Amino acid sequence: MGRRLAIAVVFATSAAILIVEITAGRLLAPYVGVSLETFTAIIGVILAGIAAGAAVGGLLADRHDPRRLLGPSLFVGGALVWVAVPIVRAVGPDMAGDPLDIVVLATMAFFLPAAVLSASTPIVAKLRLSSLEETGSVFGGLSAAGTFGGLAGTFLTGFVLVALLGTRTIMFVVGLLLVIGGVLLEWVLRRARPAAATAVVFAITGLAVYGFPPECDVETRYACASILIDDDDPSRRSLYLDTLHHARVDLDDPTRLDIRYIRLFADVAAGLPPGPIDALHIGGGGFTIPTYLAEVRPGTRSHVIEIDPGVVDIAEDQLGLETGPDLTVDVSDARTALPRLPDDAYDLVVGDAFSGLSVPWHLTTVEVAEDVDRVLRDGGIYVLNVIDGGDSAFARAELATLREVFDHVQVILPDGNPPGPARNQVIIASDRPIPDLDIDPDDGVLRDEGFVRGYIDGARVLTDDHAPVDQLLG
Repeated sequence: MGRRLAIAVVFATSAAILIVEITAGRLLAPYVGVSLETFTAIIGVILAGIAAGAAVGGLLADRHDPRRLLGPSLFVGGALVWVAVPIVRAVGPDMAGDPLDIVVLATMAFFLPAAVLSASTPIVAKLRLSSLEETGSVFGGLSAAGTFGGLAGTFLTGFVLVALLGTRTIMFVVGLLLVIGGVLLEWVLRRARPAAATAVVFAITGLAVYGFPPECDVETRYACASILIDDDDPSRRSLYLDTLHHARVDLDDPTRLDIRYIRLFADVAAGLPPGPIDALHIGGGGFTIPTYLAEVRPGTRSHVIEIDPGVVDIAEDQLGLETGPDLTVDVSDARTALPRLPDDAYDLVVGDAFSGLSVPWHLTTVEVAEDVDRVLRDGGIYVLNVIDGGDSAFARAELATLREVFDHVQVILPDGNPPGPARNQVIIASDRPIPDLDIDPDDGVLRDEGFVRGYIDGARVLTDDHAPVDQLLG
């Protein structure tokens, strides 16, 4: 086997594995969410597949003619890439989202594609080796080709393909190229052509990618997004991102707030002095609170930091969002956007950014709290939504973190007590005493600072160096 062809095969199969690995996160997200556990499971399963494939591929290459193995390793691997999509779509809805479920789902869908494609490297090595004197250069060259292929697949997928194509199209194209490559290798190495029956089977397998519709209307850069329109009142619309209901908007009445924690945000904002305010919103979602504040406090200026341009587009197209001088949007990661904001610029900062059930860890730390405190005016309020339950280890850690920076920290809990199942807990922080708030008892109870001290119960402050948010969640 020629050197250039060998390098091209290893480069392509390694790139395909990494493309599948990154795309897997988007495929799994509608069923098990986006979390550290999700990506840990995917990476672990893919690595296990690579290891198994390399071992088995090497064993087979020693026992059988490698010329008969290489083509099938590519077109069978391509077919398995196709099959991964219907597996996820069929099994995903039955998964609860705990770490074991995520590992099982990832294994069912992605272990075999990674293993079969990885088997091609030792097969190629066997074809390239003609003497022991060139072992080092052959294996070194193939290892470099595999690494560069993985890098190309990683950068291409993360920076281009996910934003340009849907996940099904990515998987279909990758599978198709692998199948075509396997057929061409069969012809180059053995002058063999696949039987007509085999071609039909592979064609049907490829179409299976499109046999299960996605669980959402639009795949944005970061989420699988859907808009549900109320059958009885088309002006009322809900935004779903992956597994979570993020917003419910009434196009005819922006003051109608149907989600409990959004009403609590409004109650907190009502505690500020009357009149227009300057508000910063970390996370856009359905842009419910910015439009609400514009309605109830005319002249209010809201600045929203939203990482996902697709969410902004959906809000403008279907949720009635209208930007302008009084409602501006910065499509950025809030962690990098916050330092660019001026000191003492806002009366209210609303934290409502989520990745699955978790606030992104880099927005939970004491360093972020210090930046929020910097942009707040004297007497300004920071209100933050977290979802937690059980022993509420994350919520307690976030309270401890904010108490490191702010003089006054309180929490609104459902029914006044830490929840059993995971529910929204709304945290309020300020350098001035938090005003009395008019809160509907059905929405929650504002607990005082004495309760907060006991509730924290030694929870560790979150820092950029240590913020295991996903592990703390109940």
